[in-house]
Amino acid sequence: MNEIAQSFATHEQWMRAAIDEAEKAGEAGDVPVGAVVVHDGRVVGRGHNRVEALKDPTAHAEILALGAASATIGDWRLDECVLYSTLEPCTMCSGAILLSRPRLIVFGADDLRAGAVRSTARLLEGNPYHLDFEVIGGILAAECGDLLREFFRRVRRKPQSEEDGDPT
Repeated sequence: MNEIAQSFATHEQWMRAAIDEAEKAGEAGDVPVGAVVVHDGRVVGRGHNRVEALKDPTAHAEILALGAASATIGDWRLDECVLYSTLEPCTMCSGAILLSRPRLIVFGADDLRAGAVRSTARLLEGNPYHLDFEVIGGILAAECGDLLREFFRRVRRKPQSEEDGDPT
């Protein structure tokens, strides 16, 4: 597969597209995670977290991007595709990756709490389908992580009130 041998600069280019998606999620009040699926040098699926917007726990960026890519390609098998995500995929998204079969998964920031590709579990390794997946983590990790940290800082900030000593 030619895309597996892509250069770091190419991975950065596609990760920036995923970051654009993550920013859309953050602007809409969802956790800023974005994903794109690339096939033959073009984006065939995009997604950003829409859990809050859709009130749907399955509306993760990766799930939406994989679904969009399947619709574009006309097949649920995405074995000639590359998935880029700004955050290490969780258990649910790893399951969708297993089923849709993109053989290269590239992500930005590690998810030390819920990442299921290499942080808390390695669900793509030794899978029951005997498929080989290549995983590259850490592409633009600082930028991807900063998006998440800033979002949660804003969410956790409590508005100042007169009781807090703010006279305004």
